[in-house]
Amino acid sequence: MIRGGVVYILTNQGNTTLYTGVTSNIVRRLYEHRTGVYKKSFTSKYALNKLVYYEVFHRIEDAITREKQIKAGSRLKKENLIISINPNWNDLSKELGVE
Repeated sequence: MIRGGVVYILTNQGNTTLYTGVTSNIVRRLYEHRTGVYKKSFTSKYALNKLVYYEVFHRIEDAITREKQIKAGSRLKKENLIISINPNWNDLSKELGVE
């Protein structure tokens, strides 16, 4: 069975903190981040619910590999990655059908 995945980067309203994650269901995961399902999580603590970057993969294993590459990079590399597809740091959730 082939199962896809998504690597994503969230930030807060001021774009001061970044979080890189991976999921097989981005809509569900964004809902969890936004509603604070995990109250003690990093994303809840820093109000990270603005989707500024994502990449879709056909295999979850490829998404996990890419997540590790992004996490290993500096903040500047992550900022440049975001700017490459989203120069204004807009919330991209609507592209995925999430409000």
